[in-house]
Amino acid sequence: MIKLTISGNEKEQRLDRFLKKYLKNASLSYIYKLIRKDVKINGKRGNIETMLLEGDEIALYISEEELEKLTKSKKVVKSKKQFNIAYEDENILIVEKPFGLLTHGDATEKKNHLANQVISYLIEKEDYVPRLERTFVPSPVNRLDRNTTGLVLFGKNNKALQTLNKMIREKGYVNKYYLTIVSGNLKKELILKDKMEKDEERNMVKVLPMEDEDGKIMETIAKPLKYKNGYTLVEVELITGRTHQIRAHLAKAGYPIIGDIKYGRSDVNREIEKRFNLTTQFLHAYRLSFIGAEEPLEYLIGKDVTGELPPNLEKIKEAIFK
Repeated sequence: MIKLTISGNEKEQRLDRFLKKYLKNASLSYIYKLIRKDVKINGKRGNIETMLLEGDEIALYISEEELEKLTKSKKVVKSKKQFNIAYEDENILIVEKPFGLLTHGDATEKKNHLANQVISYLIEKEDYVPRLERTFVPSPVNRLDRNTTGLVLFGKNNKALQTLNKMIREKGYVNKYYLTIVSGNLKKELILKDKMEKDEERNMVKVLPMEDEDGKIMETIAKPLKYKNGYTLVEVELITGRTHQIRAHLAKAGYPIIGDIKYGRSDVNREIEKRFNLTTQFLHAYRLSFIGAEEPLEYLIGKDVTGELPPNLEKIKEAIFK
């Protein structure tokens, strides 16, 4: 029998989710069978939806050999820090993701991505000690495309991470703003609300009218800051967070982002590449505004965190709007 005591970084999660993370090499069928037959919480049977509290005692009726096999994990891969820090406290970390870096790993890059770099940074600071954590890993709560730069928000402990996930998912907590340059003279604020449908094969989205029965709703607000010579500097507020939302929405409205190969104008992109050697979208997540928060992050209410444009994008902005 294996006995575990639930820690502060493990509380307030369902039993099945805790076991999936703890017994990382176990199949789902094994986890569900274990819960039915070989798990007790404070001496009593639980179910998959049982919420764990700090101090709860979990008894697993499996051998030490079985436990070792099911929990054995790969070594943490150290990744060189490429990001800047926009804000950090004991609960959260907001970093500036550079161009070309994935937020999470994928089939093409499993080691050197932003999440791994942040984990390496926190290990070095001793803010995160993997050997002391059975299930918690610091993780991002928002995601940027590889070629979109800007602010990414991480939870440094489980309570903060759970709270941030809720705050990002629901309205009324965090306003997310981007800076971009579009083709065309945008003179008035655009309030865009449509539906979208993703083409998985092409990795693109199609904007659909609101009346369409299919698709997911997406909302975007675009506010012009400067316009000159057929280009506009735009502040975009992201109300929903769909794949390629800003890029597809602005293109559909007639104001495609410069450098955007998927949704932009080829003639404009050729000119931009010739002048500035920019071959991807000019899109930067530059501000997070905390208009609401829940415990333990109430102290963030009213806080704005901003990130500077990368030097190459700043040069393009200055050249176009000088």
